[in-house]
Amino acid sequence: MEIKVLYEDNHLIAVYKPAGILVQGDKSGDVSMIEEVKMYIKQKYEKPGNVFLGLVHRLDRNVDGVVLFAKTSKGASRISEQFRNHTVKKEYHAWVHGIVKEKSATLVSFLKHDENQNFAEVFDKETGGADRAELSYEVIKIEGDFSLLKITLKTGRHHQIRAQLSHIGHSIVGDNKYGSVVRLPDQRIALTATSLSFETATTKEQKVVALEIPLKTW
Repeated sequence: MEIKVLYEDNHLIAVYKPAGILVQGDKSGDVSMIEEVKMYIKQKYEKPGNVFLGLVHRLDRNVDGVVLFAKTSKGASRISEQFRNHTVKKEYHAWVHGIVKEKSATLVSFLKHDENQNFAEVFDKETGGADRAELSYEVIKIEGDFSLLKITLKTGRHHQIRAQLSHIGHSIVGDNKYGSVVRLPDQRIALTATSLSFETATTKEQKVVALEIPLKTW
């Protein structure tokens, strides 16, 4: 796999993850970004032995976009702290079914993850075993019967964007698990992690790593 590097310094590396590729390996044994990026670093810098690469956040397999890894333990510690403190700003763009009438809104609900079904159930009120989930969206454009949303995550729950948008009647295109009737190639859904904003590990410089807004392609 050819690695598309979006940002790199001594402690951090941000790359583009295609849809259909795992961030971290699982029991399937399929190719994962973490192993491919390790190989990229090993070859680029001619490193002997094992290469350290810290996993600091994840994207679902069928989502594409920006993924950030740590190249050092110091980088992993400092960027993980930013994620814990919610100072990393994460933006997504999603094409959804239907014309979203509210041009901008904040969604607050409660999500319960069913591990057996790998599915997030959404509740409007606090429920035992459910975690609070919050995101904001803005309608960017409308094409036909589809709307393009810019989404800012306030919390990072399992399948949060997918479940919350489906809950308000606007499933992400291609997301058959959450109600879409469209099938896209490469196990893809029309959700892209388009931007990450964070502080570098040592200089505290603010960095924004961003991708172009995804076009409607179906």
